[in-house]
Amino acid sequence: MQDFIASYLDYVRHFFSAIFDPTQRIYLLYLASSIIFAFGVYLAARKAKKSEAGSFLSFLFPKSVWGHPSAWLDVRYFFFHKLIGHFLLFGVLAAAMAFVFKWITGTHLTQLEPTVRGHVGLGIVLLYMFVTVLVSDFIGYAVHYLQHKVPILWEFHKVHHSAEVMHPLSNYREHPIDNLFYLFAIGVGYGVVTGVTYNLLGVLPNDITIIGVPVLLFLFNIFAYNLRHSHIWLRWPGNWSKIFPSPAHHHVHHSCHPEHCDKNFAFMFPMWDVIFGTYTMPEDNRDVKFGVLGMKSMEMDSVWKLYGMPFAKAGRRLKKGWERKKPRTPAE
Repeated sequence: MQDFIASYLDYVRHFFSAIFDPTQRIYLLYLASSIIFAFGVYLAARKAKKSEAGSFLSFLFPKSVWGHPSAWLDVRYFFFHKLIGHFLLFGVLAAAMAFVFKWITGTHLTQLEPTVRGHVGLGIVLLYMFVTVLVSDFIGYAVHYLQHKVPILWEFHKVHHSAEVMHPLSNYREHPIDNLFYLFAIGVGYGVVTGVTYNLLGVLPNDITIIGVPVLLFLFNIFAYNLRHSHIWLRWPGNWSKIFPSPAHHHVHHSCHPEHCDKNFAFMFPMWDVIFGTYTMPEDNRDVKFGVLGMKSMEMDSVWKLYGMPFAKAGRRLKKGWERKKPRTPAE
């Protein structure tokens, strides 16, 4: 019990230092870079319609967002979920990765600490980095697709889409079952890549990092990541949006417009959407409206509903499915 309390207190300290931790999405540098990109969007809007742009502060924090109950529900949910639900999932990714790594190599990952940083050529390091990111991102795409297409999974993933306005903390409006499915799948993917690499090379290549973060993940975060969950529309020009993830790509995914539903599942590489026919990118955001098509605000307007409602709806779906499959007696 004492170890559990100590672990929790350590987790809480880590949580409250998130804005100073480069591994967290709301790290100060990532927030600052998003503000810089937002300022560029603001200048373009001001040039296009000078009388309506207002001040940059009002552009960044509009009343239409911060006056909406959904925005403040995200703030409350952020603290509740991160301090309670997310703590219980802490380590799922690492555990899944370690299990699969041992299954492939016959060696405990923790026993390889001295050799993890073994010397290999730069080409191998770069190849390992790209393969790891591609595999994990493809798994992320596949998991995300299933979360939308499998009715039971959708009941839990719907929590994330229930936000009617968005700001950076809306990123954390996720159900723990959603987190569990995603973290386990990504952990298995990492385990496969690291296990196969170790069997081939005998060591695991060095990571190329910037301030302790893998370089590709750092670039993903620094290029306006926090505008993905925001009201600020930023679309890369031309076909660049099919190559690099823009905030607009994710805005469309959150849109409940019929033409946008079940589109743009990719996280880092939109090419998955292009390859599998789930990519769409309008020229502007006139038809983008956040939320779930047909869902009323009252269905998920509290922290307890965000946690409990998916279980109730998933249970009803399972019950209906079981009743349909239940063999009927002659009397029935």
